[in-house]
Amino acid sequence: MKLSQWNGDLGGIDYVSLIVIDIDGRMRAVSLPSSFADEAVLKKGIGFDASNFGYAKVHASDMVAVPDMDTAFVEQKDEFNILHLFCDVRTTEGELFGQYPRSVIRAANAALMESGIGDDIKMLVELEFYVFEEVRYSTATDHSYYFVESSEGIGEDYSDTPWIGLSQGYHRMAPEDRYQLLRNRAVKTMIDVGIPVKYHHHEVVAAQLEIELDFISMAKAGDAVSLAKWILRSEADELGLKVTFMPKPMYKVAGSGMHVHQFIEKAKASIFPGEELYGLSREGLAYTAGLLSHALTGSLLAFSNPSTNSYRRLVPGYEAPVSATFAQGSRAAAVRIPGYLRKGEARIEFRTGDATANVYYFLAAMLLAGLDGIKKELDPVALGFASETASVQHVFPTGLFNVLAGLKKDHSYLSAAFSEELIETWIARKEKEASYVYNAPVPQEYELYFD
Repeated sequence: MKLSQWNGDLGGIDYVSLIVIDIDGRMRAVSLPSSFADEAVLKKGIGFDASNFGYAKVHASDMVAVPDMDTAFVEQKDEFNILHLFCDVRTTEGELFGQYPRSVIRAANAALMESGIGDDIKMLVELEFYVFEEVRYSTATDHSYYFVESSEGIGEDYSDTPWIGLSQGYHRMAPEDRYQLLRNRAVKTMIDVGIPVKYHHHEVVAAQLEIELDFISMAKAGDAVSLAKWILRSEADELGLKVTFMPKPMYKVAGSGMHVHQFIEKAKASIFPGEELYGLSREGLAYTAGLLSHALTGSLLAFSNPSTNSYRRLVPGYEAPVSATFAQGSRAAAVRIPGYLRKGEARIEFRTGDATANVYYFLAAMLLAGLDGIKKELDPVALGFASETASVQHVFPTGLFNVLAGLKKDHSYLSAAFSEELIETWIARKEKEASYVYNAPVPQEYELYFD
């Protein structure tokens, strides 16, 4: 895969690919021959049926995808040069469509600036994922199964493969690490296209990997994460591999999260360092309290962990946080304050989320939850969120139905970016997913109950 930043010249471009994000956070695209994609088209955009993207009703589905020229990059694929552009979505009257993921993250960013609390929020996103050589799955009335294989010792074809053990892979090197080439290729491509990357490594479980991006303004982070995931899948495909960001693709192993480090800037300086607990300022503590308060109701989890599979990961015993706690250096806490930072560098890491999230909605909801905590001057210690004093009352809701019930009751803090219509659409969509999954028996139930 060969990507590069665009030099601004349309000469030599064969196709223009207009990227639109659907309600689940997936990238979709339509390709225009360069002979058709003149300056007028690039300025005004093209019409499309938004009902197929999940956030518009069929009777009002005509929308316009308008290219954001600042997001342009070039892909050389086969013998073609393809100019890719992320798009904004506007109504036929020319207004930004409020439910569109890029519109939501833009509105949340505007709410930050209008609050006077800060000018920008910087976010560092960690991408954890699994890689397999073979994936098969099927579900029907008479059967249901999944099957995965990895050259690191998972599956029938690799059952005799010598390796280091199912859960002893953290920071392993080649030759035990069979996927360093994939990560090297993916990271190089990300850097070539302007995505900042901090590092990559093998994770704990066989076939589990991580690429950690570097800090970027939230306004650009949604596009960067979406593009990074697409690059990973594309590079894997060229190597005959399959990448999944499912939180829990296998039984009895560590899941994959999407941790987000963050801090608010004002006048180009972070407002989170201070003299309070763990080196945080009062604003940093209040922001943390906002995150944990709205996660505890379930409303934030409805966007950070919006799949039934999310709650296969959020179970005790696997480092994944299961309660509203914060601590310094603890990877079991929902909010971690990294212990390796020097004085004056304090930031927070929200460890609960996963990559089944629409990253735009997730980041926007997280910021608005934190801002709500600052505005209300919440104290996470007084609320009992400090890990040393946390009680069993602070365990997160379990299951997608329960977090959606929390979102129904607790979403006023989201109003600056999330319309009532979007909240209702999201709940209805996710309740349908939950019904589909929870109405089906699983093999473990046959083991327990068949006889």
